[in-house]
Order: sequence, then structure tokens, then C-alpha cells
Amino acid sequence: MDTIQSIFETTTDAQLTQIAEQVFSNTRISNEQALYLFNHASLSFVGALANWKREQLHGHKTYFNRNFHIEPTNVCVFSCKFCSYSRLYANREEGWELSIEQMMHMVQKYDGKPVTEVHIVGGVHPKMNIHFFADLLGAIKAHRPELHIKGFTAVELEYMFRKAKMTVEEGMKFLHEAGLDSLPGGGAEIFAPEIRQQICDDKVDGAGWLHIHKTAHLLGMHSNATMLFGHLENYEHRVDHMHQLRTLQDETKGFNTFIPLKFRNQDNEMSHIAETSVLEDLMVYAIARLYLDNFPHIKAYWPMLGRQNAQLSLAFGVNDLDGTIDDTTKIYSMAGSEEQSPSLSTAELVSLIKQVNRQPVERDTLYNVVRDYSTVTHEELLAETI
Repeated sequence: MDTIQSIFETTTDAQLTQIAEQVFSNTRISNEQALYLFNHASLSFVGALANWKREQLHGHKTYFNRNFHIEPTNVCVFSCKFCSYSRLYANREEGWELSIEQMMHMVQKYDGKPVTEVHIVGGVHPKMNIHFFADLLGAIKAHRPELHIKGFTAVELEYMFRKAKMTVEEGMKFLHEAGLDSLPGGGAEIFAPEIRQQICDDKVDGAGWLHIHKTAHLLGMHSNATMLFGHLENYEHRVDHMHQLRTLQDETKGFNTFIPLKFRNQDNEMSHIAETSVLEDLMVYAIARLYLDNFPHIKAYWPMLGRQNAQLSLAFGVNDLDGTIDDTTKIYSMAGSEEQSPSLSTAELVSLIKQVNRQPVERDTLYNVVRDYSTVTHEELLAETI
């Protein structure tokens, strides 16, 4: 009650007071109210409100998982202006292309280690078609059946399906039966056509992204959702993007988590655009927690934010810091992320969470609890095989 009262005392704005009352009563806020928060609320106000909501949903629990990434290629037929990662197919000698055998060697490196997920995303390579990836999925499942495979953005999937002359429904069913368990949230960027036309005009549009995720949900698969912010979009575009996600979630309830992704301007065609401040980043996380009332989790991708800012985000609505990752993840380090070698041991990640008085909980991809680390000491963790 003291927290609620203190939040009311931070503003004399009647509209902000109304929004707070709705949040406290679990009444959905409107698009107009979300826009009002962006335009008129202080960071302290939305942060306190989002933290209250986060603690109502999860207490102090902060989730992470033990995962590793495979990036089959950075060669891509698309030319997104914000991308620092891919190399056009015409210049493919500048990039990398992994064989199934090479990727299986990466999987085998984790034999005997308690990872629960492999995350597979990369560029869109014309020779890496749906049958190539079905063979990869089958090989991984044959080698380690319990490993959850989260793979392929909607951008990759749309191209695969189109090349294979499959409908979205046929293609998703084919890959799901081959071993694909869930989808990451990449490729969403900003759904607004007028912005998408300027930054990534040649790849799947917002409606196509939503259709692919809806199809996965209807097959019983879960997925994540992202939003790339801090480039050409305005507040209205951000709210519209989240509105479309919230609407689909009302229908399918298939999204696990929402991940706001900060635009980074290193080595891409949009390097003239200044990056958002940490304060703006925290505002996005907090408003997302307040607006996306049907999303169970809000995730901060710690390699992008950096470790200290990721810790800070835990007081602004965030309750998930992704995973231990490994140092092969290049998508964000090539774009100028805060972490150039994005790898944390379990002990380091647990310590990161405990340092800000949160409760570290290891989860699997679907948020089933694997282990609660609240009472595990740092020394005990170091003594274990990580």
C-alpha cells in the first residue's frame, strides 16, 4: 500500500493518476494512454508503476536459461539498412556459411552440459532451404532429443516457405514435425509500413510476421516477440506495434515474452542516427510492461544493454535476462552492443541478478522452473560444473 501511495504522490497529472488507478485495478490501458505515458510521464513514475506490476506478477524472480546460439550464416539476400551483421549474397565471400556437420560439432560441444535450449537464427541464404534446415533439426533431435530448438525468424521462414512453394501453414507444420519447437521474436522491427518501407522494405511485412507467429501458435508452438526501437519510428509507431502484438496475444496466447531491442548504429546504413539514451530505453521497457498486460514476461537482452544497464532494467518492469549465451553470438556484437564477447557463466549471471536483490531462477524455454538459485552461494556454484 505504501508503494501505491508513493506512486500517486509523484504526480498531480489527472490522466497519469487515472492510468495508475487502472494498473492497480488490473484494468487494461488504452493506446491513447500508452502514448500519453511516452509524451508526459516521468521515468520515475512509469518505472515505479512498472516495477509494481512486475512484482505483482513475479515477485523478485528474475529468469534466465542455459542456452547456446548457432548462426548458420550471415550471408543474406535482404539488405536491411539497420543491419551490421549480414553480408549480401553477391559478397558472400566476406561472410560465413556453416554446413550441417559444422553445426552439429557446435551442438556436440555441449554434450554433458546442462543447457536446455539451442537458438538458431542467421541470414537468409538461398542455398540453405527448408529441407536443409529440416535435416539440421532432425540431426539435432536424433543426437539430443530433449534439447529445445528455438529457431528461425519470420524473415527466414517466409523466404523458406516461398522458395519451397509451401503455404505458411504447410511450411510451419513441416518444420515443427522435423523438430522445431518454438520461434524467436526477431524480424518484427516496427510493423508500421511507412517505417518498414524505409528500413527493411524487401523482407516480410508486419502482417506476414504476425501470420507466421499466429500459425505457429495454432500448431501449439510458443514464440517470442520483439520491437526494434530508437531509429526512424515515433511513439505512435511503438504503441501501434505493441497494440498488434497484444491483439494477437488475446487471440492465441502463444507469446512467452516481449523483447524491446535497442537500435545500434555501428557499421550500418543508419549510422547517422543517434542512439537512444539509457533513460529512453528504460522508458520503453516500463511502458511495455504496463501496456502488454497479456504478455507474461518482459525480457532485456543483456548483451545488447550491457550488464549494468540490464541490472537497472529489473527495476523497470523486466523479469528476464535471457540466457548464458556464448561467445559465438555475433549479431549484436557486430552492431556495437555493450558486450563484445557476450558470454556469462551461470555463476556470473546468478551473481548479476543477486547484486540488485532479485531472485535468480533458471527456466527452460517455456518458463518451467529448472532451478531456483536464491539460496545457492557463489562458492557452491563455482564448485559445480557449469
